[in-house]
Amino acid sequence: MSNSQKGLKLGTTLYSMTPAFHGREYGFEELVRKVAAEGLGPGLEVVGFQSIRGFPVVTDEFADRFKALIEETGLTPSCLGINADLRLDPDRPMSDDESLAYHARQLEAAAKLGFPLVRYQYPAGPAVIERLVPLAERIGVRMGLEIHAPHHTQHPDVLAFRDMYERVGSPMLGFIPDFGATVRAVPPSFFEAQRANGVPEDLITLAQDFWSRDGDNYTRRDLYVAEARQRGFDDRLIMMLVIIFGLFSRAEPESWAEIMPQVIHIHGKFFDFDANGDEIAVDYARILPVFVQGGYDGFMSSEYEGHMWNDADGFEKIRNHHKLARRVLEGVAA
Repeated sequence: MSNSQKGLKLGTTLYSMTPAFHGREYGFEELVRKVAAEGLGPGLEVVGFQSIRGFPVVTDEFADRFKALIEETGLTPSCLGINADLRLDPDRPMSDDESLAYHARQLEAAAKLGFPLVRYQYPAGPAVIERLVPLAERIGVRMGLEIHAPHHTQHPDVLAFRDMYERVGSPMLGFIPDFGATVRAVPPSFFEAQRANGVPEDLITLAQDFWSRDGDNYTRRDLYVAEARQRGFDDRLIMMLVIIFGLFSRAEPESWAEIMPQVIHIHGKFFDFDANGDEIAVDYARILPVFVQGGYDGFMSSEYEGHMWNDADGFEKIRNHHKLARRVLEGVAA
């Protein structure tokens, strides 16, 4: 699908290749070129603080180099990830005025680099994001709240933003669904990594049991911890599994339809594939039709996050993800 076509378009976030970047296997420009060479665009998402030295300061020289790189590769800047970082000073959180200035610099960096939108984080709060709207409208950069596990469309934190969006009514305000919020299972590779780290099977089974129950993620997490301690498991091992309650949520994929008119970008989170090429934890055959039928027009960044617990090749993972996405999208179109 070309950049000019309507509908859901594919892309990649460089975050997927974090180990290769941190391990200095590739520099920033090399990563971008490889994304293009592997056919993993056309969308290109970058996380500002991860990829750009000195961010949110962007020099004229870097901006010119980046734009030349985009011209060379034929990729399309799709999204710039920005941070809230309210606790830069561990002794006190930023004031709203400080947070406003911090976010404004990042929006201006996005505009300078040619990104049409930013992914912002919920700790920014509705009040600060509302105050950023005049700047966003002036420089033409849309702001998308990432709805990431353990949040979902009906979570009180998200509802506060939805209420503000409705009241303000600016086209610069939107949402970025992250599919980690609508999974059907914990990725098998996560538990494989924990087994290799010495976590016993009985504890994994217990964690899976509580993860599969109904109710708030963190309530189930606390119940799991209490039960595991009651059974005498070592605290270090118990805590190695609590992350599943924060990274993987089981909201219904169809719930994304509630916010569809304001979806401006997608994080196509994924982890593991079965022998048929289907994603084990994320039901793409069920999720992607929600966006196609809802009329979504924009990019989906392939976002591999399994590098948090293994060293799999991010590029190979994204190739498989694009292949799956194309198969599902072709099926929906048919």
